[in-house]
Amino acid sequence: MIVVNLEDIVGTDRDVEAPTWRSRRLVLAGAKVGFSLHDTVLYAGTVTKMWYANHIEAVYCIEGTGELVNEETGEKHAVRPGTMYLLNGHEHHTLHAHTDVRTVCVFNPPCTGREVHDEDGVYPLITEDEAPAAR
Repeated sequence: MIVVNLEDIVGTDRDVEAPTWRSRRLVLAGAKVGFSLHDTVLYAGTVTKMWYANHIEAVYCIEGTGELVNEETGEKHAVRPGTMYLLNGHEHHTLHAHTDVRTVCVFNPPCTGREVHDEDGVYPLITEDEAPAAR
């Protein structure tokens, strides 16, 4: 059993910040459970372009409002508490955060905690063998 409180993550290497978001990684590949779990905040007034070419991501909004744009189809979707979106087709997408948008994200394959978006918004695929050990 693994028990982690968000307070345990804040200020550690599992608390990752970029110009438009902050992600606290609660479960990583080192736990060897087949997914990673992240508490992520996208900052109010920002636009974040992403494309998970190597991962499937489920996102559940628990706070805030924004707009999700599928860059491949032009479809737009309101994001608010209770909204879930699943990027099961590796869609290029953009999130426009109207307010701070807090989400719970699940990645498969799991992230190791060392991933950083490249210029296309892609996380590299890092295998569990390269991942740090679970707490």
